[in-house]
Amino acid sequence: MEMLILAVGYLVQFLAFAIFARAIVSWFPIDRNGPIVQFLNAVTDPVLEPLRKVIPPIGMIDITPMVAMLLLFFVASALLNSAASF
Repeated sequence: MEMLILAVGYLVQFLAFAIFARAIVSWFPIDRNGPIVQFLNAVTDPVLEPLRKVIPPIGMIDITPMVAMLLLFFVASALLNSAASF
């Protein structure tokens, strides 16, 4: 059970870092159809799209990635701390 919790915790952390990478990549003029961008979109869209329906943009700034990263790091921290207590 501990290994499963650790694996899920690390997976959640990876997802948060992928959202961060997607946000950073969006600042640069690169090919949006490139394999890295497509991979980041495929991995992060299931988390970001539902949040975008709830969190409106502030002017032209989309804060959804920041909110998602904070939530995911909180979940990952809780999972990894609970795995450490086993």
